[in-house]
Amino acid sequence: MSGPPYVIRGSVSLPEAELMWRFSRSSGPGGQHVNTTDSQVELRFDLANTKALPPVWQERALERLAARLVDGGVIAVRASEHRSQWRNRETAAVRLAALLAEATAPPPRTRRTSKVPRGINERRLREKKRRADTKKGRSGRDW
Repeated sequence: MSGPPYVIRGSVSLPEAELMWRFSRSSGPGGQHVNTTDSQVELRFDLANTKALPPVWQERALERLAARLVDGGVIAVRASEHRSQWRNRETAAVRLAALLAEATAPPPRTRRTSKVPRGINERRLREKKRRADTKKGRSGRDW
């Protein structure tokens, strides 16, 4: 397949030489056409042995996708939504690129806790006291 390079993030993309394609009969849309063509696509990518990803990304992806890996570090994506094998190939490649982009994303920055400013806290307590007095004034008791 010589489609567009499937960009993971930045200048890093899926290397065509490291993608393993497998085709089989699909149970998806297509009527009798399904019985005669191998339109289902399974795309496999050896995440453990790839040289396309920076080592930090590779380590991060192996850790985050550990539950999805098969055969010692291979990630597999399947597509059978479309009638045509070509469109299923495109779908599978895009899906794999998106999966790797999400798995290699840097962790979110940790939130640093900040102290509540004194003026805001005093204002909150004043408002709370005023509200309590308002509610107390609604009761019919005069004692």
